[in-house]
Amino acid sequence: MTGERLVAGALGISVLASLGLVASYVVGPNPQLEGVLLALSLGGLGIAIVAWSQALMDNRISVEPRHPMPSTASERRAAEEAFAPGDLSRRTFLVRLLAGAVGALGAAVAIPVLSLGPAPGRSLFTTPWRDGIRVVDESGDPIRIGDIALETVRTVFPEGHVGSADAQTLLIRVRPGDLQLAADRAAWAPDGVIGYSKVCTHAGCPVGLYRTADHSLLCPCHQSTFDVLRGALPTFGPAVRALPQLPLGVDGDGNLVARGDFPEPVGPSFWNMTHTDGKS
Repeated sequence: MTGERLVAGALGISVLASLGLVASYVVGPNPQLEGVLLALSLGGLGIAIVAWSQALMDNRISVEPRHPMPSTASERRAAEEAFAPGDLSRRTFLVRLLAGAVGALGAAVAIPVLSLGPAPGRSLFTTPWRDGIRVVDESGDPIRIGDIALETVRTVFPEGHVGSADAQTLLIRVRPGDLQLAADRAAWAPDGVIGYSKVCTHAGCPVGLYRTADHSLLCPCHQSTFDVLRGALPTFGPAVRALPQLPLGVDGDGNLVARGDFPEPVGPSFWNMTHTDGKS
């Protein structure tokens, strides 16, 4: 097999494998087939590059005498033969085939980027909670302050968004005099009913265990513990940020309502980024 045929064959295999990889991704994921096609694409391109350098490029070591400087008649003939039109046309074809192989491989590598989907925008900073939206239970029924017994905990959601993973909130009722909240958040717990995000700020697990003895919330995944009376500050475990507190109020009908969204991103919050009024 001549060098040109070897290079052309390897590049052809690389092009076909890359196109097959694109087709496989579009039709449906098949990790095993895609792995084989990627290996053929990269392998064909590698073989072509090596064969090109070894068979098609002049690797001879030669020493040119300094004198005489003018080229001899035999040297001029050799140069004319080396750059014969036939050789140039074959090399041009191989260069174009190489460009096609690299382009096809680039397309195969770039196609999976489409599966990333649209940019998240502000969705990582906000939840469905809004000012005036009613607090409801898992059945969608509104909750009144009297529905929450002292030292009990309930999982609630914003009305119209029952089951929302990022909006799920724990309602806990304690004695109002026991709360030690910041001055700007004291009014967010009417009659001692306080709401905290149920999504742990460590790894996003659901915080669902409430210990009345020390008024603490416990995440069962990694044992992060939060002080309910002091704004859900972490007191134990890997979590280093407090559970976001939901601003709560009471409407004219006696139903619990939100007075806005959580002031911080819920969950791990991609590492201590915060927002105010929807802006980071």
